[in-house]
Amino acid sequence: MNTSFERPSWDEYFMLQAELAKLRSNCMTRQVGAVIVRNNRQLATGYNGTPPGITNCFDGGCSRCKLRAEGKIEAGTRLDRCLCNHAEANAIMHCAILGIEAGIDGAVLYTTFVPCLECSKMAITIGIKKFVCLDSYPETDYDLLQEAKVKVVQLDKDRIARWVKKLASRHEKCVR
Repeated sequence: MNTSFERPSWDEYFMLQAELAKLRSNCMTRQVGAVIVRNNRQLATGYNGTPPGITNCFDGGCSRCKLRAEGKIEAGTRLDRCLCNHAEANAIMHCAILGIEAGIDGAVLYTTFVPCLECSKMAITIGIKKFVCLDSYPETDYDLLQEAKVKVVQLDKDRIARWVKKLASRHEKCVR
């Protein structure tokens, strides 16, 4: 038996999926990915960016993000003027569009940042009781999450980076 064989835990595996999803983000100021999972099966993914049919953020579609990138407004301010949907909201909407009951039976939201207040409210509303995240977010309401009995788990970023590096290393070997 090969005792050196290693593979990611389920949490690491799905966080890698969220990291992959964030590569599709079209937001100029912060790239975020999210995945909704139930029974170790991926139900939906999301990334942050402008709604379908709207000019991409990086092409000037969101004036709030442009002002933020130019340093004319501070991070966390005027969020109500941002045209970008958050990754978590996009994943939740994806479930709704497809008719998937995401929040029942122990669904987990994997996201590269702890969700903001609005996304937390949406996740609580559909019944998600666990968030697995990589990083904090200044607009998170931890009191709300505690009251709703949502468990927040923060993964070790170095572990995820190690898996990404291992994946890239395997790719290099295949290309040679």
